[in-house]
Amino acid sequence: MSVVKRVSLIFKAKANKQLDRLEDPRETLDYSYQRQLEMLTQVRRGVADVATSRKRVELQMNTLQQQQNKLDGQARSALGAGREDLAREALTRKSALQTQLTDLQTQYQTLQADEEKLTAASQRLQSKVEAFRTQKETIKATYTAAEAQTRIGEAVTGISEEMGDVGMAVQRAQDKTAQMQARAGAIDELMASGALDDVTSQPNDDIQRELDSMGASHDVDRELARLKGELDQGEAPREIEGSASGAGGTTGNGQAGRAADQPQAGEGS
Repeated sequence: MSVVKRVSLIFKAKANKQLDRLEDPRETLDYSYQRQLEMLTQVRRGVADVATSRKRVELQMNTLQQQQNKLDGQARSALGAGREDLAREALTRKSALQTQLTDLQTQYQTLQADEEKLTAASQRLQSKVEAFRTQKETIKATYTAAEAQTRIGEAVTGISEEMGDVGMAVQRAQDKTAQMQARAGAIDELMASGALDDVTSQPNDDIQRELDSMGASHDVDRELARLKGELDQGEAPREIEGSASGAGGTTGNGQAGRAADQPQAGEGS
């Protein structure tokens, strides 16, 4: 295969592929149906033309028939009047008209046969067009339903080109957002540590930072002192309860000692 043939084949294949992508079966079916309707109209017009010609021939035949009848009557009248020559002339003209009438009858029969054929063809074509119309609508409805199901499936699964672009855009937005958040956090940390200076700050901002740091330290000290106070207040009641229980024990022991001393005193008496 030569280079030119290969290039031509590749071009035809690519062009056919592009045309196949651009082709909509529904539009193709509608166009085919329109073409069939045009053909049916042409056939019907042909039937009408043949019928018109047949009717014209029929009128000419009737005219010739009337002329023949008239000449026949004239021949009879001439013979009755003893004018055989006139009768012969009338019969001669009648014979000439008969030749024309025979030709017209042949033409009439031909046109009538053609009209019957065209009428039958028109009826068959009309039946085919109606059947094609029904089939066309069925195919269009099926194709539309299949196309809708395909689009819905692609949209749900995210494999369509539109959904793929949307997914990529969302991913890029998320990546950029995370990058900006990380950058902002890093800048805040560097500014807080003093590695970076705020160009919009006043000259005494370093003093303010020291004051803020001292204030924060004092706040921590106050919070710590508050917690210690709460702990001390919690331990004081426990110490009071312990002292009260100790005193009660001492009183009980004293009473028990006095009770033990009284019998000894009785025995002494």
